Amino acid sequence: MSGYLIGIDDFSTSDFLLLIFGGFLVTGSANGFNQILERNFDKLMERTAERPLPLGKLSVTQAFIFSFITGALGLYLLNFIHPQGSFFGLFSKSSFFGLLSILLYVLAYTPMKRISTFSVFVGAIPGAIPFLLGWVAATDNFELVGGTLFAIQFLWQFPHFIAIAWVLDVEYKNAGFKMLFGGQKGTYPAFLAIITSIAMVVLSVVPYFWNTTGLVLTTYSFVAILALGWWFINKTVQLYQNPRDEQAKKLMIASIIYLPVTQIIYIVDRFLH
Repeated sequence: MSGYLIGIDDFSTSDFLLLIFGGFLVTGSANGFNQILERNFDKLMERTAERPLPLGKLSVTQAFIFSFITGALGLYLLNFIHPQGSFFGLFSKSSFFGLLSILLYVLAYTPMKRISTFSVFVGAIPGAIPFLLGWVAATDNFELVGGTLFAIQFLWQFPHFIAIAWVLDVEYKNAGFKMLFGGQKGTYPAFLAIITSIAMVVLSVVPYFWNTTGLVLTTYSFVAILALGWWFINKTVQLYQNPRDEQAKKLMIASIIYLPVTQIIYIVDRFLH
């Protein structure tokens, strides 16, 4: 929704609703297939033990049919957004990126979680597609701005997920998931959180220096995002200096605040510009 509102010139209620419901269904489908593949491992974690499949409330067949129909319906809805700009005569750009996110999440990220922490890098790709998808739905183009929005959310996922993997380290290891960089809590994953956070904040304020259409920040927005970014980077530094669960939880909460607030600043700036 943020990507769409940042990119749109002539607001279309129908396209916006198609994006919301199509994106919601595509995300649900990917999560459904993920739970099918990890049903036996979900039993081993307190956080996921009460999902429908581990509890036996759904069969694998029922879950597969539900996830398939949900995904197909989501892609069908997204396909009505700028259908004239289709790929291979089959998918609109919005539908194509929706399909790509499902395939990467289910076929790459999910199985890789038990093999290597590189899965976090792979998973950050479908995780960053929604922001880009909104921009593409608004403009029917990828462009520099779309790529920048994608990169911001891609980088954001590293400190965000490092914090989650840190807090849930014991549960993930019990289930055989390799999710924390370096294999253990310490300065190494915290340092990665610092580096990716700095890169994310730099990218977040880069539009201030652009001379183009689309996302061009005013001075007020530039200062606001820079201040917000400094606050967020400080949380990663605190984790590095004091690598404890309490600091990881603070970083996790900060990451949940940072992204939507930054997106809201972009949207307000866009409509006031």
